[in-house]
Amino acid sequence: MAEAVVPLRVDGLSVVYGERPAVDRLSFTVGRGEIYGLLGSNGAGKTSTIRSIVGLVQPVGGRVEVFGLDHRTMGRRVKELIGYVPEVSLLYEALTPREFLEFVASVRRLDPKVASERARNYANAFQLVEEFDEPIVTLSNGTRQKVLLLAAFLHQPPLLVLDEPLNGLDPRSVRIMKELLARYAANGDRGVLFSTHTMEVAEQLCHRVGILDRGVLRGEGTVAALREKVRAGDASLEEVFLRLTEEREAVRAAVDALGGPE
Repeated sequence: MAEAVVPLRVDGLSVVYGERPAVDRLSFTVGRGEIYGLLGSNGAGKTSTIRSIVGLVQPVGGRVEVFGLDHRTMGRRVKELIGYVPEVSLLYEALTPREFLEFVASVRRLDPKVASERARNYANAFQLVEEFDEPIVTLSNGTRQKVLLLAAFLHQPPLLVLDEPLNGLDPRSVRIMKELLARYAANGDRGVLFSTHTMEVAEQLCHRVGILDRGVLRGEGTVAALREKVRAGDASLEEVFLRLTEEREAVRAAVDALGGPE
């Protein structure tokens, strides 16, 4: 019996920089209607994984499939199915948000009227109207992040790949993003891959999470299933994470080494 076609399937993915492995035979799927959280500390391999998925990094092994399409042979079509927010802002700073989104719409071959209406609606929701015709170079980091988010949503892709998408956002915008992602996934056919090191957000938002540590998947499942795996009772996701990555005692030792207040 053939495997079901899912928004994202990562199978045995390996990424190496020089002689340093960043991702080691990583496998996971993002199902239809699912928000999957990829969790890990800085340097865990989250961004390398995501860059491989969107085609910015060439893996040394494994494969990536988006709705059954292999990235190695159908790369252009795969990119059309993905909305991507990078960890580091990638914007044409001489353009205004309006001009940048018009550019994105042209690349995505969207009807200009449809794209303009969507951009206007998103700009209103994220309170971006006053900055919409200001050069991006003059905008704050949080406002730039909003522009990146709008660009990812503009063509309403069936797969969203978001690398630390809440960085720099104000509380109002964070709440809007949470609600928007929940509704987006609730469509039933779409999928969301959400990378973060903020445990509270992942616990609130994600249907399943994968704990990535030094390029290796240490645990995967619902928060409840992961708690059961490490016998953590009703502990927070942060506590579960520390146990799965075997960092709990190291954190205590680091704090104890600092001593008390002078």
